[in-house]
Amino acid sequence: MLGLLAGRGQTLAVAESLTGGLLAAELTGVPGASRAFVGSVTAYATEAKRDVLGVDAEVLAERGPVDAEVARQLALGVCDLLKADWGVATTGVAGPETQDGKPVGTVHVAVSGPVTGGVVAQRLNLRGDRAAIRASSVRAALTLLRNELILAREERDPQGAGVGQDTEQNGEDGCLQP
Repeated sequence: MLGLLAGRGQTLAVAESLTGGLLAAELTGVPGASRAFVGSVTAYATEAKRDVLGVDAEVLAERGPVDAEVARQLALGVCDLLKADWGVATTGVAGPETQDGKPVGTVHVAVSGPVTGGVVAQRLNLRGDRAAIRASSVRAALTLLRNELILAREERDPQGAGVGQDTEQNGEDGCLQP
């Protein structure tokens, strides 16, 4: 994915909550990541989501931090803050306790990009312990990003002319592999 972004001259930034830097770690584990990866913000506290990444205070008050709209605003906010073309965001409940009435495993991931027509968000209902939920959230965010990058490529070249094969190696679980 990062190679594809670099080839397009585009950049990526990440806003994380429940994943606490795991998504950025996965991305920066790929050699050459600096060609496309700008940086990340771990906005774990609700106030950081509002104050650092610009999530609307009314949305946070009405819906809480674990919400699709919050994920969308996080993705847009990190793009704006770090001047990136693409943004990925994670927010959710890793457990072991519920948060604001939302059960453990409720996660929202979002991707914003230049040709997605805005921001795409996905709700996940994950199972497992805290570590498993966080790891699954990273995989889901990367999968959503990959899908949006493919869609963007198809929108640019709907006939497939001149589009090379994506040769990036992916592990069995869909995560980037160095």
